[in-house]
Amino acid sequence: MIAPPTLGVVLAGGLSRRMGGGDKVLLTLAGRTLFDHVAQRLAPQCDGMIVNANGDISRFGALPHPVVPDSIEGHLGPLVGILTALEWSAAHRPDIKWVVSVPGDTPFIPTDLVRRLHDARLHAGQPLACASSGAQIHFAVGLWPISLRHDLRRTFLEKGIRSIRAWVELHGYAQAAWPIEPTDPFFNINTPDDLAEAGLLAHQGGTR
Repeated sequence: MIAPPTLGVVLAGGLSRRMGGGDKVLLTLAGRTLFDHVAQRLAPQCDGMIVNANGDISRFGALPHPVVPDSIEGHLGPLVGILTALEWSAAHRPDIKWVVSVPGDTPFIPTDLVRRLHDARLHAGQPLACASSGAQIHFAVGLWPISLRHDLRRTFLEKGIRSIRAWVELHGYAQAAWPIEPTDPFFNINTPDDLAEAGLLAHQGGTR
């Protein structure tokens, strides 16, 4: 199938404590920033893309995509980043009904991610879809309908739910699964050792 119009959001609002602070997406991998790696794979699959990040946006330079801060202050996690993308899309891209989210520290995301997430949720008859690889579900790599933005804001503020998993389990979700061999396409970079390993993977050609 051809995926319906979908907005991509790169979640870059974390505090990166295990990397010593700063913006992980601006770290260099094989001569390019992690953001560049993610954007190169995600942007062609989407009908627009934004970056969810807080603070002074000038540190990102002249990005071709809007940088949008959390719509609820306090560095409260990636679920707020998803809410932010849903609300931004409703306000600025009313022609789009779906958002796909990807963490900014996953430089090898699949180039068929958006299509397969849509396929999975249609096949399963579920409103949401998340990626998985091996035995792990990657809840931050997911497909979200704009129509659930009000529900998400209420759930976050009134019920105190902070995890993506807890929210998606309220609604039901499909899984789009990828193998972890030869390389996990959702390999994420949390530590300097992870960055070094990613460098080796990039030298070997990354993943599909």
